Amino acid sequence: MSDSSDDDVPTLSAHTLAALQEFYNETSEPSTTPSDQFAVGAVEEDWRMSQFWYSDETAAQLAEEVVREAGEGGRIACVSAPSVYQKLKQGVVEGSDRVSAVVLEYDRRFAIYGDDFIFYDYNEPLSLVANVAPQSFDVVLADPPYLSEECLSKVAETIKYLSKGKVLLCTGAIMEKLAKDLLDVKMCSFLPKHNRSLNNEFRCFVNYPSRLLS
Repeated sequence: MSDSSDDDVPTLSAHTLAALQEFYNETSEPSTTPSDQFAVGAVEEDWRMSQFWYSDETAAQLAEEVVREAGEGGRIACVSAPSVYQKLKQGVVEGSDRVSAVVLEYDRRFAIYGDDFIFYDYNEPLSLVANVAPQSFDVVLADPPYLSEECLSKVAETIKYLSKGKVLLCTGAIMEKLAKDLLDVKMCSFLPKHNRSLNNEFRCFVNYPSRLLS
């Protein structure tokens, strides 16, 4: 039997307890802020899904482009291009607060973006949620995950379904002819870059007069 009593248990003053509680509250809060949530790379690349994020500079330039082309109140669809969606949501691109954007992705980690996330499997190009109406986006920016005729052809179906007209396609230079045949796009002089080097030359293509062309 212990010979100690409750009187022997050390106690903390009310002031110390309050300070300790404040410390616990601070350390238990999430370390990410809203801007961190939308940082390019906030969701790590997964090479198994052929994910390669744009550099911050490229994401910013592409975001500026789609904001400019969408216009006031415009709607932007980012198909397999989460880096651009994230840059649009950071609030650092002029005019981004005057447009709306969604991200179509197979990777369900992007469901953290709530109603802006639309699950998308390019193998079922027209299998989209019911509230995605045809020709409802002023600009569609797409980055097919694979450099194959099958993948680009199916993504092109999605683009045509979503787009009111303006298309910005990001893919390998080797897809130029097929991209032209499917979407009537031209290769831009702008050279997009990624956070990691790719083995294939990567380019942008548009079907409208764009600053990226020259």
